[in-house]
Amino acid sequence: MILEEEAHGHGFLFVPVVVGAGAACWFSLPQDPAFLPFFVAFLACTIIAAITRHQFGMARIIPVAAALFLGGMMLAELETWRQSTVVLDSPVTTELTGVVERREIDANGRWRYLVRVGRTANPEIRRPPERVSLLARARHESAETGETISGRVRISPPSGPALPGLNDFAFSSYFDGIGAVGFFYGVPNKEAGPALPRAWIAEFESGLFDLRSAIASHIRETVPGDAGAFAAAIVTDERRAISKETTEALRLSGLAHIVAISGLNMALAAGIFFVGVRTVLSFFPGFAQAYPVKKIAAAGALLMATAYYLISGFGVSAERAYIMMAVMLVAVFFDRPSISLRNVALSALIIIAVSPSEILGPSFQMSFAATAALVAGYALWKNRSKKHDPEPLQIRHPVVTPVLASWKFIAGILATTLIGSTSTAIFSVEHFHRIATYGGLAANLAAMPIISFVVMPAGLVGMLLVPFGLDAPFLKLMGLGLEAVISIARHVAAWGGDAGIGRQHPWFLPVSTAGFLLLTLLRSRLRLVGIPLVAAALLFSWHERSKPLPDILVSEDGTMIALIGREGIATNRTRPPDFIYGQWKRALLLGDPIKPDVSSARDKPPDGKPEERRELTQAEIETARSRIRQVPAGHFVCEPRVFCGVKTSGGTIIASVEDSRYAGAACDAAHIIIAPRARFDHCRSGALMINGNALRKTGALEISLHGAADIRQWTIRPAMAGHDRPWSRHRHYDWRNKMFASALPEQLRQLINGNGG
Repeated sequence: MILEEEAHGHGFLFVPVVVGAGAACWFSLPQDPAFLPFFVAFLACTIIAAITRHQFGMARIIPVAAALFLGGMMLAELETWRQSTVVLDSPVTTELTGVVERREIDANGRWRYLVRVGRTANPEIRRPPERVSLLARARHESAETGETISGRVRISPPSGPALPGLNDFAFSSYFDGIGAVGFFYGVPNKEAGPALPRAWIAEFESGLFDLRSAIASHIRETVPGDAGAFAAAIVTDERRAISKETTEALRLSGLAHIVAISGLNMALAAGIFFVGVRTVLSFFPGFAQAYPVKKIAAAGALLMATAYYLISGFGVSAERAYIMMAVMLVAVFFDRPSISLRNVALSALIIIAVSPSEILGPSFQMSFAATAALVAGYALWKNRSKKHDPEPLQIRHPVVTPVLASWKFIAGILATTLIGSTSTAIFSVEHFHRIATYGGLAANLAAMPIISFVVMPAGLVGMLLVPFGLDAPFLKLMGLGLEAVISIARHVAAWGGDAGIGRQHPWFLPVSTAGFLLLTLLRSRLRLVGIPLVAAALLFSWHERSKPLPDILVSEDGTMIALIGREGIATNRTRPPDFIYGQWKRALLLGDPIKPDVSSARDKPPDGKPEERRELTQAEIETARSRIRQVPAGHFVCEPRVFCGVKTSGGTIIASVEDSRYAGAACDAAHIIIAPRARFDHCRSGALMINGNALRKTGALEISLHGAADIRQWTIRPAMAGHDRPWSRHRHYDWRNKMFASALPEQLRQLINGNGG
């Protein structure tokens, strides 16, 4: 069967798979591996592959696969070295001056700037990031790209995983070149003076972003509301201007893929242009007979796709869609089939070679999974049609023929939606812990004809007519179509949206992906091996869901704590941040949190000024100890800006300390203390102390008490401990001592290692 697959030329289809697996393996390692041993092994495997190239079977496949796998690892290391992004080590408030490289407005009229940092002051950051993403919440006249702005800012490192096994946002920020995120206090100031000199490539890129911003603004002015923001997102990939309500409705209804410039948008735009040019040229028989009309149309479609990509902001999904479309259109020049798995594999290989880190993102995985499944399904249907020629329809009637044509179109959308949603289900479950229900099928069935026949054609014609000022009618028609799509999304979202699945086993994604690829890429009966692999992945998923939930969750900054008990989940925050709690809720399938009981705020000084920081009296310390010892079970009791406490059903007391002066009292009264601002890392009482310095190194924590009061029987699962990679190394930097230190307090280290405290 292997020889049969080789005879069909399917070996090339697995080249990007093996290269991508090598890159994914390198990114998943907890420590940076040495480059030289892998390079020597790569050369050795390459030489062996060259020697055995004329052999058959596994003798040729194994060295080639090993060389490709090691090549993928080296590509990943090369990209990491090429980026070398400096990530901010800890949150800080400072004066920042820098140059605006990009800007984008959101639904509330607030501007977000990507700023190249020039200098910082008060305090000066010792390891300043090169680029930061800053939100200006105050209303102001926006700064143009290339202008220098300054202001007081609060910046923080990109967020790590909200729980072990979840998405590490610092990874994607590192490869995007963004070292910190934050916001301006007040209005950013424009600095006078000439613009700093830049390389021609930077000037060209800046001009493209200015053009992109101008086009997006023009569309939003022509088509007001969410429909205009939706239209601007489809054309320029500026998505922040779409309201949260519409974004959530699109997500719940399974239509969010329309917003991004992905393969669908690029294929529709290029396909409409290709068919349009070819149709127009066919009206001139002499020209059509003398010149290759199909290739001319393909060249025009390629130019159009290139222009579309240049104003898209160079997003990941747009880059991938453009490469795939370019490969397919170039295939027309050489009289090769445009729609084939080989072209999909070539596109994937190009993207992995340029940006290996993209293989770990849901966008890459879901896009290529859907594309490969659709192409394989098309090939299967085409081969079946050749073997079983359908009998011609005997009935020719003006009514019957359009009905049959409409049915074929609807059946095509239905089949496409089913194949696309099924092929991306495993990646949706892995990354978003949810799976689309029947609503997504209904929404796509209703919305895709509008997108295909109204929105994209009107948008394409409108953009071609922008230089002549004749675009308004077509853009408004595009807006009407998108209003209908938004209405469909809201209606379907009201049905209940998608179903929660929860966090998956670490082996779920690699095993299920292997099974999916075998079923999709192979042609012989060897592909049936994918079925038991998919079944094994489902068993891994069931095993993960059968595990007991942890007892305590701690966010990476220590400001939010959750206790999971029989009564539900209790938190120390009246309004838990949705960014964190939303991830907890989806990963562990939690319900709405039980709010804490908050005591009345302490009396303020008569003059209204904040109380000066002073040493606590012995009476205040004793009062704090007493209050912590008396906290109830099942829900938090909080004193604002001081501490919160809760007791588990087993009697273990947990204290969350905001005012570091009370950390010592909490050590005396509680068993677990989370104190982000505490200066010490262990309690004399033997209680477990987790301070901010430890949390920076461990990331978010899951603590399992196993129903025991004995600390030696507890276990802690960290999100980041033991990881020392370029995108996580900032967590170990001690700015006071100007050095990297990864050591954890001994008690915490033993609980993480499962050795007991």
